[in-house]
Amino acid sequence: MEGWYQSSVLSTIGWSLEKVNPLLDLAAEYKKCIEQKIDIGTKNRFSALTLFFEPSTRTRLSFESAAHHLGIKVMSVANAANDTSAKKGETLEDMGRMVSSYADVVIIRHPELGAARRLASSATVPVINAGDGAGEHPTQALLDLFTIREAFGTLKGLRVGLCGDLVNGRTIHSLLRLLVAFGCDIVAISPEELAIPKEVLQKIPRAADAVRVEPDLRKVLAQLDVLYMTRVQKERFHDIEVYEKVKNAYRLTREDLDHASDHLRILHPLPRVDEVAESVDGDPRARYFVQSANGVPTRMALLTAILDIPNRVHAGMSGPD
Repeated sequence: MEGWYQSSVLSTIGWSLEKVNPLLDLAAEYKKCIEQKIDIGTKNRFSALTLFFEPSTRTRLSFESAAHHLGIKVMSVANAANDTSAKKGETLEDMGRMVSSYADVVIIRHPELGAARRLASSATVPVINAGDGAGEHPTQALLDLFTIREAFGTLKGLRVGLCGDLVNGRTIHSLLRLLVAFGCDIVAISPEELAIPKEVLQKIPRAADAVRVEPDLRKVLAQLDVLYMTRVQKERFHDIEVYEKVKNAYRLTREDLDHASDHLRILHPLPRVDEVAESVDGDPRARYFVQSANGVPTRMALLTAILDIPNRVHAGMSGPD
């Protein structure tokens, strides 16, 4: 797949439909294989290193599961802040040079904005950004797109509500750019303190036309095709008083869904705190656990493209409009 081979994945900036759609097509084929317990049948000598300086459940484990499905050997450092020489003061630049000798691809999560780019600047193998502070989370955006496309067959013309912590949400920053590029209309739902940063919007073509702001979730819920909930990220706040003010800004309940359309799909990158009530889980419109599971085939497709792994599945390359 053109544009991915031996490339680092640090941001969704510059991604086109022509680049992303074939990846989503392959992910759909991989998902069928997983569901039907079909052996992918890959034989390779590739290795991957997951280097996580922040806690992770879904991202790290889905990357490692994806690698195992593809026959890639995995080395995992789940507590890299304490279990690597970073604790001794080693720089990310030095670490990038060093780990390039040990793996064919490196997946990094770090609390510092720009950390993945720093590691990639000296690495000689592809680096995948699995979340850098309040910066970006490009592979989450891929699986989010996959989940929406799976539900509707297209993304063009959908009205998507992004709700909650839009200032610190790296998943939001990566996803918003792709949603606009794919022709979605966006409703940014947040209090002023949690609004999408202007510098993020300024980097998105057509954002001024495609994104409108609405602080009242209940006012727009009935108009939405997709509601993307996020938690207010306490760990990103420097002022605890601001966090206390906004932490309970939104809570989606089962009763709220009485005012939503039947075709609404509710997503959440997880983990949740209390912004989505557990009573919502049983509603067929709730897709966040499906969304989480979709991380495996989506990341399988990405690793296949980056490493050019031969596979036996056939993926159509047309994609939606």
